[in-house]
Amino acid sequence: MSLNSKDRVRKALVRGEAPDRVPVQFDLSQELLEEFSDRLGIPVDYRESYYEDLKFRISGNGLRTKMGSDCVVVGGGHPDGYEEKELDDGHKVNEFGMEMRQGPLYMEVVDPPLSGIDGAGEAKEFKFPDPHAAGRYEGAKQDVKEFGDEFFVIGDCELTMFEMSWHLVGMEKYLRDLTLGEDYTEILLQKSIDWTRGVAEELAELGVDALWFGDDVGAQDGLLISPDLWREKFKPKYKEVFEEIREIDSEITIIFHSDGAVAPLIDDLIEIGVDVFNPVQPGVPGHEPDVLQERFGERVSFFGSIDQQQLLPNGSTSEIETEVKEKIDVLGEDGGFMIAPAHIIQSDTPPGNVEAFINSAREYGKYS
Repeated sequence: MSLNSKDRVRKALVRGEAPDRVPVQFDLSQELLEEFSDRLGIPVDYRESYYEDLKFRISGNGLRTKMGSDCVVVGGGHPDGYEEKELDDGHKVNEFGMEMRQGPLYMEVVDPPLSGIDGAGEAKEFKFPDPHAAGRYEGAKQDVKEFGDEFFVIGDCELTMFEMSWHLVGMEKYLRDLTLGEDYTEILLQKSIDWTRGVAEELAELGVDALWFGDDVGAQDGLLISPDLWREKFKPKYKEVFEEIREIDSEITIIFHSDGAVAPLIDDLIEIGVDVFNPVQPGVPGHEPDVLQERFGERVSFFGSIDQQQLLPNGSTSEIETEVKEKIDVLGEDGGFMIAPAHIIQSDTPPGNVEAFINSAREYGKYS
């Protein structure tokens, strides 16, 4: 059976029948994009994003597909005429007013615009950018046109609601105020989901195959908030947006991303329409591959599962091969799995280990 990448991913994620092999997806940091660009002689097509780290989800599609990715990822960029503010110390201020600096691996918000918020009035006055602004999706349009016939196109809607809110306020204050029921938190949640709804609508109208929503509500050993609080505050809003998007495209695939140990919420995600769970972070409670497959494998597909915290930066080629094979054997049985690192591969990973992951995935992912 000969499939192009688009059909391969569709067959894997909709669970109709197994494709010819397990599909592959990966994102690369700027340093790795430049490294492989030089090696392969393929320029990097950088796409700006409304949140700096998402830039490396949606950049380098031409390079990554040549390296073996079955997917391209597109998203919202800057609108026409926008110029990102850069401070004297090198920090950047984005459209939402978040002051950010480059950390050891990821961009970090060092000065949230609502760090001193103390009531609903300030939340009501705070103005979000316009998700429908002219020019915001020009890069996405170009990539859908160039790659959409052959590759599975994922529209990125990350920082969906929880993460957007705490990035605006600061995590410690936001978690405390959310738990205490401070009135401004509900207003920020609504503004955040309205922003995300706009991004999702625009990407769905472009004809993406899937939308990738994301909020990290897990830590290494459990949830950051109680399941009951998540179900009360967040679950209904996700459900509402997923249903509205399916009115635009009834066949669109819904991917939900959350880092951390979030197994207690997977049943809820399935209930509200999530088709694919990502990133299946390894090494955290409840995410053992056999447990996930037994509990959820007939109702949701998996996307991710390869450790980028220790294995990819520090593992040997044989260790990477073993991990890839084991994950495919358990999570990829009869389809329902797209293998990927659990996050953007960062500059602490040697290029040879990136290649070992890709080569192993293609070698051991074949269905007989």
